[in-house]
Amino acid sequence: MKNLFAILFVGMLSVSAFAQNKVAKIEFKTDMIDYGTIEKGADGVRVFEFTNTGNAPLIISRVSSTCGCTIPKKPEGPILPGDKGEIQVKYNTDIVNPIRKTITVISNAETPTVALKIKGEVVDSNKTSSK
Repeated sequence: MKNLFAILFVGMLSVSAFAQNKVAKIEFKTDMIDYGTIEKGADGVRVFEFTNTGNAPLIISRVSSTCGCTIPKKPEGPILPGDKGEIQVKYNTDIVNPIRKTITVISNAETPTVALKIKGEVVDSNKTSSK
């Protein structure tokens, strides 16, 4: 009887450990988007595509950027294993300057924090030089 309980206990531990191995994994197509040189007022929306390559639902809890000029948008619901999703980023192209921003993605993935980057330059071709 004692052996039976020991075998059942070890079996339950094994099942429990196996169940805990389910984990979400986030794999981005790219972690950098280059806007290149764009005109002031141009469309500043770009998309980071990703796939949940894990075996558990992926839940993105938060996305944030290094400044208010970049507005990221996360998926609302869980991304199931094998499914794709996207993080939308809108840069304010009314600001004429080089673009160098970081978007931080926080999730329940195996790697819980991922840094995405955008770069480029916004120019105003309507401005004329006084020289």
